[in-house]
Amino acid sequence: MAALKSVCPRDCYDTCHLAVSLDGGELRVAPDPGFAFTAGFLCPRGAVEARRVFSAGRVLFPYRRAGGKPGRSFERVEWGSALDEVASRLKEVLEEHGPGAVLHLEYAGNMGLLTWYYPQRLWNWLGAARTDYSICSKSGHEALSLHYGLSYGRTPEEAEGSRLFVFWGFNASVSSPHLWAAALRGRRRGSVIAAVDPRRSETALKSDFAVHPRPGTDVALAYGVINYLISEGLYDEDFVERYTVGFEELRREASRWSLSRVSGVTGVGEKDVARLAELYAELKPSTTFIGFGVQKGVNGAEAVRAVSLIPALVGQHRGFYYSNSRRWLVDLAAVTGERHAPPGRVVSQVALAELVERGEFKFIYVYNMNPLLTLPGQGKLRRGLSRSDVFVVLHDTHWNETADYADVVLPAATYLEKDDVVIPYAHGYVAMSRKVIEPLGESRSEVWVTCELARRLGAPEWVCRDPLDVLREALGGALEGSFEDLLAGKTLRLKARRLDEYQTPSGRIELYSRRALELGFSPLPVQGEYDGEGFVLLNSATPLYTHTQFRDVYGPIPAVVHVNPVDAERLGVRDGDLVELYNEHGSVVVKAQVTELVPPGVLWSPRQLVGLDGSPQNSLVPTETQRIGGGPVFNSTRVFARPARVI
Repeated sequence: MAALKSVCPRDCYDTCHLAVSLDGGELRVAPDPGFAFTAGFLCPRGAVEARRVFSAGRVLFPYRRAGGKPGRSFERVEWGSALDEVASRLKEVLEEHGPGAVLHLEYAGNMGLLTWYYPQRLWNWLGAARTDYSICSKSGHEALSLHYGLSYGRTPEEAEGSRLFVFWGFNASVSSPHLWAAALRGRRRGSVIAAVDPRRSETALKSDFAVHPRPGTDVALAYGVINYLISEGLYDEDFVERYTVGFEELRREASRWSLSRVSGVTGVGEKDVARLAELYAELKPSTTFIGFGVQKGVNGAEAVRAVSLIPALVGQHRGFYYSNSRRWLVDLAAVTGERHAPPGRVVSQVALAELVERGEFKFIYVYNMNPLLTLPGQGKLRRGLSRSDVFVVLHDTHWNETADYADVVLPAATYLEKDDVVIPYAHGYVAMSRKVIEPLGESRSEVWVTCELARRLGAPEWVCRDPLDVLREALGGALEGSFEDLLAGKTLRLKARRLDEYQTPSGRIELYSRRALELGFSPLPVQGEYDGEGFVLLNSATPLYTHTQFRDVYGPIPAVVHVNPVDAERLGVRDGDLVELYNEHGSVVVKAQVTELVPPGVLWSPRQLVGLDGSPQNSLVPTETQRIGGGPVFNSTRVFARPARVI
């Protein structure tokens, strides 16, 4: 068969466009040769998508729990029986406890409009509770909005011509290989690549210039750069006068951060702080790529907004990239049905384990997410989902840890088994992602399951409005071209807000934020506490996994921890030894890798691993939330370490 256009829906910056075909029964997934940003190559996940579709880990039929929790004791049932049971239990909870006791729990396992957003129509009609979606990037979005109005920045195309690429807490060579490829193309034209990262990440090692601040000290480093730019007269006075407000307030605060003070707090040498500032002043235009990991700490939101102010001082309209999801004009409320029924109770995604343990939800419907590895407070969450008074439904493509706590498991279709539209959060191109093969087994799409439940519950017609009509409404004002062009297979640009448009009270970049004052936050970024007992445990992505996906192809996420040789000697640990990481929340056993890639006092492990003792990494992470945006504190987690006994 001829190749069909598809789009990778992973939670990834790159949103690659694909050419997918079925030749002699073999599924082939390749980069779309007509899409420049995918640049003719796929990451290690996209390259093995066919193996994941046909893996032994697929859920292919509906199942009902036949044994206790946690565990995989299930019996196969018919779809009708499974849906009847789900609808019946849902009705009981609604009648006895009200819609606030019903929770739909989902996130970005697949970012398609019909996969993630369309099913919310049912839950919004019911008035069910949902989370605030704060687990990943929300604090950074809210922080940037304080100064810029909306959090969007530059697209890859707009960044392509930069003379300076700064990857601040952004390990792009792993997390966004196509953005990294764009930076490498820039280097071949003479551009400079700089990195800011507490560890010697893959990106830092490949950069032309790198600095390694202590975890949680990014605000101090940013103020050091800002102070140097201002005090040395290297800032763009005309741009600041025309497009910003609050310069004098920022100047006064930054003046407190001398090179010596910044060096003492961050551990970065004075000459390196000055050199980073000089690169910003000398090499224009520049683009600063702010990683999501920067804002996953106690000082995270403060760090993002501090870093974002540097490009403004050197005359750059939104000279950063964080996420462009708020730049596009897509009407998501048309997909979720919020026009007909606004969301009900909204609860913290980060602190959800607290509520679940207390038994606040009696019915939990999970799709597009594996919360039993990804959320903080795993001990509390697992105890809560083991309660006898909560009924858990999981709709997923693959068996995972959440299934161990589900009462009903329903088989979901992969993205190659259904039509959808994926809205990227870096580049601004969209195409229909076409169904290539029929769903395996009895797998069904989220749209189908939503509408089958809606019919059993007596939902109004709008809940199951034709998906194409829903997409047509949501994208009607968002495309450079027509929806019919999209259906015909064309790749279209998304209409975008201007870089020099600021949705702040003043209509300018607010270096000193009036909105922050109104909300009870500091109008200027604040360097909070960054020190404490034990080690700081950092975690981030690795090349073979998207969150907990692709373990069925590549095996378990490696249960390892990087330890500096100085710390290893003090602990009495050698390379390959077992180490127990522990704190007041839990403990995890992993294998030590002694390396200079992390500084003393800092540990690093791959994100969302399961320890050699079966404990998840996130059992160590508290349910504490940030003030701005309610985000998590993954990269501020403090742990102790000791040699572990052989398991």
